[in-house]
Amino acid sequence: MAQIKAVVNKIIPFSSVDGPGNRTAVFLQGCNYTCLYCHNPETIGMCTHCGLCVARCPAGALTMENGRVRYLRELCTGCDTCLHVCPHSSSPRTQTMSVEEVVDAVTRNMPFIRGVTISGGECTGQKAFLQELLTRLKALGLSCFLDSNGSLDFSGESALMAVTDKVMLDVKAFDTKEHKAITGMDNETVKKNLSYLAETNQLYEVRTVVVPGLFDAMRTVQEVARMLLPYVQKNDIRYKLITYRSVGVREPYRDRLTSPGAETMEELKRALQNMGWHNIMIV
Repeated sequence: MAQIKAVVNKIIPFSSVDGPGNRTAVFLQGCNYTCLYCHNPETIGMCTHCGLCVARCPAGALTMENGRVRYLRELCTGCDTCLHVCPHSSSPRTQTMSVEEVVDAVTRNMPFIRGVTISGGECTGQKAFLQELLTRLKALGLSCFLDSNGSLDFSGESALMAVTDKVMLDVKAFDTKEHKAITGMDNETVKKNLSYLAETNQLYEVRTVVVPGLFDAMRTVQEVARMLLPYVQKNDIRYKLITYRSVGVREPYRDRLTSPGAETMEELKRALQNMGWHNIMIV
Protein backbone atom coordinates (compact mmCIF):
# COMPACT_ATOMS: atom_id res chain seq x y z
CA MET A 1 0.00 0.00 0.00
CA ALA A 2 1.31 3.44 -0.93
CA GLN A 3 2.17 5.68 1.97
CA ILE A 4 -0.05 8.70 2.55
CA LYS A 5 1.96 11.87 2.14
CA ALA A 6 1.34 15.57 2.68
CA VAL A 7 3.06 18.85 1.94
CA VAL A 8 4.42 20.20 5.23
CA ASN A 9 5.35 23.85 5.65
CA LYS A 10 7.30 23.40 8.88
CA ILE A 11 7.47 21.55 12.18
CA ILE A 12 8.14 23.49 15.39
CA PRO A 13 9.54 20.98 17.94
CA PHE A 14 8.52 22.93 21.03
CA SER A 15 5.73 25.51 21.18
CA SER A 16 3.94 27.02 24.16
CA VAL A 17 1.40 29.02 22.10
CA ASP A 18 -0.27 26.27 20.06
CA GLY A 19 -2.43 24.78 22.78
CA PRO A 20 -1.89 23.81 26.42
CA GLY A 21 1.55 22.91 27.68
CA ASN A 22 4.64 22.31 25.61
CA ARG A 23 3.63 20.93 22.21
CA THR A 24 5.07 20.05 18.83
CA ALA A 25 3.29 22.05 16.12
CA VAL A 26 3.01 20.65 12.60
CA PHE A 27 2.03 23.15 9.90
CA LEU A 28 0.53 21.62 6.77
CA GLN A 29 0.69 23.58 3.53
CA GLY A 30 -2.37 24.91 1.72
CA CYS A 31 -5.45 26.88 2.71
CA ASN A 32 -8.86 27.38 1.11
CA TYR A 33 -9.15 30.85 2.68
CA THR A 34 -7.30 33.92 1.41
CA CYS A 35 -7.64 36.15 4.48
CA LEU A 36 -6.73 39.74 3.76
CA TYR A 37 -4.80 39.98 7.03
CA CYS A 38 -3.13 36.55 6.88
CA HIS A 39 0.06 36.68 8.93
CA ASN A 40 1.46 33.53 7.27
CA PRO A 41 0.51 33.96 3.60
CA GLU A 42 3.32 31.62 2.53
CA THR A 43 1.18 28.73 3.81
CA ILE A 44 -1.77 29.40 1.47
CA GLY A 45 -0.67 28.02 -1.90
CA MET A 46 1.39 25.16 -3.25
CA CYS A 47 4.74 25.87 -4.91
CA THR A 48 4.35 26.02 -8.71
CA HIS A 49 8.12 25.77 -9.27
CA CYS A 50 8.04 28.95 -11.33
CA GLY A 51 11.62 29.68 -10.21
CA LEU A 52 11.14 33.38 -9.48
CA CYS A 53 12.59 32.92 -6.00
CA VAL A 54 15.75 31.19 -7.19
CA ALA A 55 17.53 34.24 -8.58
CA ARG A 56 16.49 36.36 -5.59
CA CYS A 57 17.91 34.07 -2.89
CA PRO A 58 20.99 35.89 -1.52
CA ALA A 59 22.42 32.71 0.03
CA GLY A 60 22.17 30.53 -3.04
CA ALA A 61 19.99 28.07 -1.16
CA LEU A 62 17.60 27.61 -4.10
CA THR A 63 18.37 26.04 -7.47
CA MET A 64 16.35 24.77 -10.44
CA GLU A 65 16.73 21.09 -11.27
CA ASN A 66 14.63 19.39 -13.95
CA GLY A 67 12.06 22.16 -13.86
CA ARG A 68 11.62 22.07 -10.07
CA VAL A 69 12.91 24.34 -7.31
CA ARG A 70 15.34 22.55 -5.03
CA TYR A 71 15.86 23.87 -1.50
CA LEU A 72 19.32 23.46 0.08
CA ARG A 73 18.59 23.71 3.77
CA GLU A 74 22.25 23.80 4.78
CA LEU A 75 22.77 27.07 2.88
CA CYS A 76 19.61 28.85 4.04
CA THR A 77 20.06 31.87 6.33
CA GLY A 78 16.36 32.27 7.08
CA CYS A 79 16.11 35.73 5.49
CA ASP A 80 12.68 34.86 4.02
CA THR A 81 13.39 36.67 0.74
CA CYS A 82 11.87 33.72 -1.13
CA LEU A 83 8.61 34.14 0.79
CA HIS A 84 8.42 37.86 0.11
CA VAL A 85 8.94 37.54 -3.65
CA CYS A 86 6.67 34.53 -4.21
CA PRO A 87 3.60 35.56 -6.26
CA HIS A 88 1.71 32.38 -5.33
CA SER A 89 1.52 32.76 -1.52
CA SER A 90 3.73 29.74 -1.15
CA SER A 91 7.21 28.67 -0.10
CA PRO A 92 10.02 26.75 -1.81
CA ARG A 93 11.00 25.36 1.60
CA THR A 94 8.03 22.99 2.01
CA GLN A 95 8.59 19.24 2.26
CA THR A 96 6.53 16.31 1.05
CA MET A 97 6.50 13.97 4.02
CA SER A 98 4.92 10.62 4.86
CA VAL A 99 2.98 9.99 8.05
CA GLU A 100 5.92 7.90 9.26
CA GLU A 101 8.36 10.76 8.70
CA VAL A 102 6.22 13.23 10.65
CA VAL A 103 5.70 10.73 13.47
CA ASP A 104 9.47 10.20 13.63
CA ALA A 105 9.99 13.98 13.87
CA VAL A 106 7.47 14.21 16.71
CA THR A 107 8.77 11.24 18.71
CA ARG A 108 12.21 12.85 18.92
CA ASN A 109 10.62 15.42 21.23
CA MET A 110 9.10 12.94 23.66
CA PRO A 111 8.88 12.99 26.66
CA PHE A 112 9.33 16.78 26.64
CA ILE A 113 5.96 17.52 25.04
CA ARG A 114 2.40 17.21 26.27
CA GLY A 115 0.89 16.78 22.84
CA VAL A 116 0.80 17.77 19.19
CA THR A 117 -1.10 20.51 17.37
CA ILE A 118 -1.69 20.25 13.63
CA SER A 119 -2.04 23.65 12.02
CA GLY A 120 -1.56 25.26 8.61
CA GLY A 121 -2.52 26.75 6.24
CA GLU A 122 -5.66 24.74 6.87
CA CYS A 123 -4.81 21.31 8.21
CA THR A 124 -8.08 19.68 7.11
CA GLY A 125 -7.19 20.38 3.48
CA GLN A 126 -5.06 17.21 3.57
CA LYS A 127 -7.68 15.20 5.47
CA ALA A 128 -6.59 11.62 4.74
CA PHE A 129 -3.06 12.39 5.88
CA LEU A 130 -4.35 14.27 8.92
CA GLN A 131 -6.55 11.40 10.09
CA GLU A 132 -3.80 8.81 9.72
CA LEU A 133 -1.27 11.06 11.46
CA LEU A 134 -3.56 11.72 14.44
CA THR A 135 -4.34 8.02 14.72
CA ARG A 136 -0.63 7.27 15.03
CA LEU A 137 0.06 10.11 17.46
CA LYS A 138 -2.96 9.27 19.62
CA ALA A 139 -1.66 5.70 19.95
CA LEU A 140 1.56 7.14 21.39
CA GLY A 141 -0.42 8.74 24.23
CA LEU A 142 -0.12 12.30 22.95
CA SER A 143 -3.02 14.75 23.07
CA CYS A 144 -4.01 15.80 19.56
CA PHE A 145 -5.25 19.31 18.79
CA LEU A 146 -6.33 20.90 15.51
CA ASP A 147 -5.90 24.55 14.61
CA SER A 148 -8.63 25.10 12.01
CA ASN A 149 -10.58 27.74 10.11
CA GLY A 150 -13.66 25.56 10.52
CA SER A 151 -14.44 25.11 6.83
CA LEU A 152 -14.70 21.31 7.14
CA ASP A 153 -17.96 20.06 8.66
CA PHE A 154 -16.59 18.17 11.66
CA SER A 155 -19.99 16.69 12.47
CA GLY A 156 -19.65 14.48 9.39
CA GLU A 157 -16.11 13.35 10.21
CA SER A 158 -16.58 10.83 13.01
CA ALA A 159 -13.31 8.97 12.34
CA LEU A 160 -11.28 12.18 12.39
CA MET A 161 -12.99 13.51 15.51
CA ALA A 162 -12.44 10.18 17.31
CA VAL A 163 -8.69 10.89 17.27
CA THR A 164 -8.99 14.65 17.88
CA ASP A 165 -9.00 15.82 21.49
CA LYS A 166 -9.67 19.53 20.96
CA VAL A 167 -10.01 22.12 18.21
CA MET A 168 -8.86 25.73 18.21
CA LEU A 169 -11.36 27.39 15.89
CA ASP A 170 -10.97 30.66 14.01
CA VAL A 171 -14.02 32.89 13.68
CA LYS A 172 -13.01 35.58 11.20
CA ALA A 173 -16.38 37.37 11.34
CA PHE A 174 -19.88 36.35 12.35
CA ASP A 175 -21.68 38.16 9.54
CA THR A 176 -21.57 36.04 6.38
CA LYS A 177 -20.96 38.96 4.00
CA GLU A 178 -18.13 40.29 6.15
CA HIS A 179 -16.62 36.81 6.43
CA LYS A 180 -16.71 36.34 2.66
CA ALA A 181 -15.13 39.75 2.10
CA ILE A 182 -12.27 38.80 4.43
CA THR A 183 -11.69 35.19 3.37
CA GLY A 184 -13.39 34.63 0.03
CA MET A 185 -15.63 31.98 1.61
CA ASP A 186 -18.89 31.94 3.57
CA ASN A 187 -19.05 30.86 7.22
CA GLU A 188 -22.11 28.67 7.59
CA THR A 189 -19.95 25.62 8.30
CA VAL A 190 -17.88 27.60 10.80
CA LYS A 191 -21.02 28.45 12.77
CA LYS A 192 -22.18 24.83 12.61
CA ASN A 193 -18.81 23.71 13.94
CA LEU A 194 -19.02 26.15 16.84
CA SER A 195 -22.16 24.42 18.10
CA TYR A 196 -21.03 20.89 17.29
CA LEU A 197 -17.61 21.18 18.92
CA ALA A 198 -19.06 22.84 22.01
CA GLU A 199 -21.68 20.11 22.36
CA THR A 200 -19.06 17.36 22.10
CA ASN A 201 -16.65 19.19 24.45
CA GLN A 202 -13.99 19.38 21.73
CA LEU A 203 -13.79 23.15 21.48
CA TYR A 204 -10.68 24.37 23.28
CA GLU A 205 -10.51 27.92 21.98
CA VAL A 206 -12.26 30.43 19.73
CA ARG A 207 -10.05 33.04 18.09
CA THR A 208 -10.83 36.31 16.35
CA VAL A 209 -8.31 38.69 14.78
CA VAL A 210 -9.51 42.23 15.44
CA VAL A 211 -9.05 44.63 12.50
CA PRO A 212 -10.78 48.02 12.87
CA GLY A 213 -13.03 48.92 9.94
CA LEU A 214 -12.77 45.51 8.28
CA PHE A 215 -15.69 43.91 10.10
CA ASP A 216 -17.88 44.37 13.16
CA ALA A 217 -15.69 42.82 15.86
CA MET A 218 -18.09 43.62 18.69
CA ARG A 219 -20.99 41.89 16.94
CA THR A 220 -18.79 38.89 16.15
CA VAL A 221 -17.63 38.51 19.74
CA GLN A 222 -21.11 38.93 21.19
CA GLU A 223 -22.78 36.54 18.75
CA VAL A 224 -20.16 33.85 19.32
CA ALA A 225 -20.40 34.36 23.07
CA ARG A 226 -24.17 34.02 22.92
CA MET A 227 -23.99 30.79 20.91
CA LEU A 228 -21.52 29.17 23.28
CA LEU A 229 -22.82 30.47 26.60
CA PRO A 230 -24.54 27.16 27.54
CA TYR A 231 -21.17 25.39 27.28
CA VAL A 232 -18.53 27.95 28.15
CA GLN A 233 -18.42 27.46 31.93
CA LYS A 234 -18.72 23.67 31.98
CA ASN A 235 -16.16 23.15 29.22
CA ASP A 236 -13.91 26.13 30.07
CA ILE A 237 -13.78 27.39 26.49
CA ARG A 238 -11.30 30.18 25.92
CA TYR A 239 -11.82 33.20 23.69
CA LYS A 240 -8.55 34.55 22.30
CA LEU A 241 -8.77 38.11 21.01
CA ILE A 242 -5.90 38.69 18.60
CA THR A 243 -4.62 42.19 17.86
CA TYR A 244 -4.02 42.67 14.15
CA ARG A 245 -0.38 43.44 13.37
CA SER A 246 1.09 44.15 9.96
CA VAL A 247 4.07 41.78 10.35
CA GLY A 248 4.02 39.18 7.58
CA VAL A 249 0.86 40.54 5.92
CA ARG A 250 0.89 40.78 2.11
CA GLU A 251 0.92 44.01 0.20
CA PRO A 252 -1.27 45.96 -0.39
CA TYR A 253 -3.24 44.94 2.71
CA ARG A 254 -0.28 45.46 5.03
CA ASP A 255 -0.56 49.25 4.91
CA ARG A 256 -4.32 49.52 4.31
CA LEU A 257 -5.30 47.73 7.51
CA THR A 258 -4.81 49.27 10.95
CA SER A 259 -4.19 47.79 14.37
CA PRO A 260 -6.75 48.22 17.14
CA GLY A 261 -5.82 50.17 20.26
CA ALA A 262 -5.59 48.61 23.70
CA GLU A 263 -8.90 50.18 24.72
CA THR A 264 -10.69 48.48 21.81
CA MET A 265 -9.35 45.11 22.88
CA GLU A 266 -10.30 45.73 26.51
CA GLU A 267 -13.79 46.77 25.43
CA LEU A 268 -14.25 43.46 23.66
CA LYS A 269 -12.97 41.63 26.71
CA ARG A 270 -15.42 43.47 28.95
CA ALA A 271 -18.26 42.54 26.59
CA LEU A 272 -17.35 38.89 26.97
CA GLN A 273 -17.10 39.19 30.73
CA ASN A 274 -20.52 40.85 30.88
CA MET A 275 -21.92 37.85 29.04
CA GLY A 276 -20.49 35.36 31.54
CA TRP A 277 -17.11 34.51 30.00
CA HIS A 278 -14.02 34.31 32.21
CA ASN A 279 -11.37 32.52 30.16
CA ILE A 280 -10.33 35.38 27.86
CA MET A 281 -6.92 36.15 26.43
CA ILE A 282 -5.75 39.25 24.57
CA VAL A 283 -2.63 38.86 22.44
